[in-house]
Amino acid sequence: MAIRKKSNKNPPVLSHEFIVQNHADIVSCMAMIFLLGLMFEITAKAAVIFVTLQYNVTIPATEEQSAETISLYHYGIKDLATIFFYMLVAIIIHAIIQEYVLDKINRKMHFSKTKHSKFNESGQLSAFYLFSCVWGTSILVSENYISDPTSLWRDYPHTLIPFQMKFFYILQLAYWFHAFPELYFQKTKKEDIFRQIVYIGLYLFHIAGAYLLNLTHLGLVLLVLHYSVEFLFHISRLFYFSDEKYQKGFSLWAVLFVLGRLLTLILSVLTFGFGLARAEDQQLNFSTGNFNILAVRISVLASICMTQAFMMWKFINFQLRRWREHSSSQPQSVKKKFVSAKGKASRKERENGINGTVTSNGADSPRSRKDKSS
Repeated sequence: MAIRKKSNKNPPVLSHEFIVQNHADIVSCMAMIFLLGLMFEITAKAAVIFVTLQYNVTIPATEEQSAETISLYHYGIKDLATIFFYMLVAIIIHAIIQEYVLDKINRKMHFSKTKHSKFNESGQLSAFYLFSCVWGTSILVSENYISDPTSLWRDYPHTLIPFQMKFFYILQLAYWFHAFPELYFQKTKKEDIFRQIVYIGLYLFHIAGAYLLNLTHLGLVLLVLHYSVEFLFHISRLFYFSDEKYQKGFSLWAVLFVLGRLLTLILSVLTFGFGLARAEDQQLNFSTGNFNILAVRISVLASICMTQAFMMWKFINFQLRRWREHSSSQPQSVKKKFVSAKGKASRKERENGINGTVTSNGADSPRSRKDKSS
């Protein structure tokens, strides 16, 4: 899957510019090596670890359950290889969206450098959030997590999960890991690198925590809830860049953002404070994947609360900055209107003054003509 960017310059091979311009081609070749490895018996065993999901457990059919055998999965060290391969796939898809969608729109709209980078960021994230929300919602519906909230903590630890659930978490980790090399490929500004690293690190910390602590049910619900709100923000920013008069999306996002933070805290407190706290087995056991002890529950709940507080702090600063910009722009517009109205009034006064001088000194006025005729 070759992706070539048009450029008049031919940078030296393996130079900085060469890697940046052709990173999608290089990564595509790396991914093709793993796919070609599946075709040969010698390398197939190693290539399968990178391409397919590992650690599947087949549960035989029973009379009480379905008549078919069920394949469930758990996690292990080999998942790192699978995450690496799909990280390469995420880099390729990122380049496709950038070149064939976002760059074409940027050429038509003629954005400034600041808007150009923000438009690319919102375009990439809105596509990812939409895909994740649709996929995550389908898993929630198929597994009946929405209709039965007690499934968030019932039968913990959730060591065995279905194929769709594990693949979802693998792709989530792969996407956010791919964001680190994208900082280099997209030539991110130095002042924005730290903000992006913190942003990416928070996602990886919480997704990996839910995956490793066997809290996949709760993690999936919170991810879908968070992604739906973030998708609304980035799609609203895309519309705002096309037309700055579009502000309704941000108002709706502000309301849903606060509701999303409250709902996240409520579900977290219910899961750790009531559901898992009343479970019978509360002993740390690495072999069975049970992390339901008081220290872990407090640590996880504290990390969630701190993250929500950090997001609310950023949200309040964002709203205050928007309010200041809006309030500062209003007096200028009023001042311009006042100056323009004053200019129009002065013009009328000047015209009236000129007309008065003409009628008083000239012989063309109606009164002077009557006096002369009399």
